[in-house]
Amino acid sequence: MSIEVGNKLKGKVTGIKKFGAFVELPEGKSGLVHISEVADNYVENVEDHLSIGDEVEVKVLSIADDDKISLSIKKAKDRPRKQSRRPHHKSSHNKEVDFEKKLSNFLKDSEDKLTSIKRQTESRRGGRGARR
Repeated sequence: MSIEVGNKLKGKVTGIKKFGAFVELPEGKSGLVHISEVADNYVENVEDHLSIGDEVEVKVLSIADDDKISLSIKKAKDRPRKQSRRPHHKSSHNKEVDFEKKLSNFLKDSEDKLTSIKRQTESRRGGRGARR
């Protein structure tokens, strides 16, 4: 398989640095897997995830004009596609109705509480409030 952006290839780790790992690719070429592309989670030390001689599958991210190849291990992994979390139109309508109902109840309860507080305040002041 040729080395082109987007292709997935098998390679062998040939060197590890603080900033990433060098991977030997087919056709005698090599590329760099930056530390941010080693794993899905935070990588503090590349050697915690890779060792020299490891066989890895990588995805070609870019090829620079000077033939430097940027690779990713985490993007080479096949992941199941996430299903859309958008609700269907019908359930979306139900959620709007539920929200409207909750909002209406909240406003009614708030008004009742305010009325209750006003009554208590007026009774402490001796009737209809402290009009001075």
